[in-house]
Amino acid sequence: MNETLSATAIGAAPRIIPRADHNVSRSNISGNALRVLYRLKDAGFQAFLVGGCVRDVMLGRHPKDFDVATNALPDEVRKLFRNSRLVGRRFRLAHVVFGREVIEVATFRAASAPSPSEEPVLEADPEEGEAPELDEESELDDEAQFNGIDHERVLDTHGRLLRDNIYGSVDEDVWRRDFTVNSLYYNIADFSLWDYVGGAEDIVAHRLRLIGDPETRYREDPVRMLRAARFEAKLGFTLDPSTASPIPRLRTLLTGVPAARLFDETLKLFLTGHGERSLEVLRRRQLLEVLFPEVERYLATHPGGLVEQLLIRGLRDTDARVAEDMAVSPTFLFALLLYGPIALAIESLPPQRWHELSAIVEACERALRSASTRVTIPRRVALGVREMYGLQPRLEQPRGKRALRLLEQPRFRSAFDLLMLRAQLGLAPAEIAAWWTQLQAVAPEQRPALVDTLAKPRGPGSPAAANTNVGEGASAASGAAPRRRRRRRYRGPA
Repeated sequence: MNETLSATAIGAAPRIIPRADHNVSRSNISGNALRVLYRLKDAGFQAFLVGGCVRDVMLGRHPKDFDVATNALPDEVRKLFRNSRLVGRRFRLAHVVFGREVIEVATFRAASAPSPSEEPVLEADPEEGEAPELDEESELDDEAQFNGIDHERVLDTHGRLLRDNIYGSVDEDVWRRDFTVNSLYYNIADFSLWDYVGGAEDIVAHRLRLIGDPETRYREDPVRMLRAARFEAKLGFTLDPSTASPIPRLRTLLTGVPAARLFDETLKLFLTGHGERSLEVLRRRQLLEVLFPEVERYLATHPGGLVEQLLIRGLRDTDARVAEDMAVSPTFLFALLLYGPIALAIESLPPQRWHELSAIVEACERALRSASTRVTIPRRVALGVREMYGLQPRLEQPRGKRALRLLEQPRFRSAFDLLMLRAQLGLAPAEIAAWWTQLQAVAPEQRPALVDTLAKPRGPGSPAAANTNVGEGASAASGAAPRRRRRRRYRGPA
């Protein structure tokens, strides 16, 4: 079968599946995507819905976004849609904006050009989840690049595709896509499906298969190994043996991928509703040790331990939030992923320092610096992780009216969620977590009375007797390390 997917097949005619023989209906397609398709068609251009949205509709899922492929050039798309902007450095494409929905429109490309989803991520505010618009200077830089500097196809010494700005036809466009299941074209002209590579059969068989020679495709773009893991986790499909076999041998090529792009891929793996499953697939495919070496090292050293359980529960909770269309945070994700390395850094210090704020912040810094050598961690995310961990001692030992002021901290909610996870596993006192839950539930005017109970003598495990711990070991989990009696002043999160 792979022979039919080789480069020699470029230009081969597609199998055209008429509307009566497939289940893609306009009722399952975004109205804004249909507007784009019809306007392109009415202007005399070819217009296809393409990629994961077609796959998801065929699987009965609701696509998160809709992508369009056309023979219209980017400037022609821009003229047709006043609500559009041109983006992209490796390859030029258009974003047509309808309020909060963005329809991505890409011009057909020559074989082996990078897909729109493989563009390097723009610098974004990770908490807001939005990329800024290109400023005038970056637009001019892109235009200069587009107009003569980067038209040639360039690969590095490992075979990784660096740039490819050559436009092509729909018959060529399919061959630069990655997986057969992502390579079906829905033609708005007659509502048919165009299938060049057996994608429809692979969807029915729940099979993931790369187009072309897998080793060559991975060398062109090593991120395809992470995409394979992501689709395996997201769809529950099985990797074809020929697609899976090169991954252990080529996975180290990911170390040559820009760290900013790996941050983007990390968010796609863990914050799109299948994070728990992604963790399992990444570990099984030996990819986690390339992305986050210290995380994999810790989990391998403590199999089935409390930290692994906390990470799995946290990812499971995050998946549930995504399913309920609730906000998720990259900061909380990295706090979960780095829990083990942070705990290890704390426990490498003398036990009498385990509960010091300075020791906790220092451990966070060490773990963040190490992780950033492979995956960019934006400053705001790193600061948030430090604040979340820095708040843990204050949450475990609330003091009078200071507890009420903690509720106003911007990181309180994420720090509280971390405390709750720890409490579920015995890494923090359950009574403390319950007290904070109650404090948030009562009316504001009732909170001072609840805070007053903190001043009363308490037994072990009460707010007044709580001990901070972050680590895996039994001594840390039980709070056995002594706390210094001298009262320390705290001037807020680091």
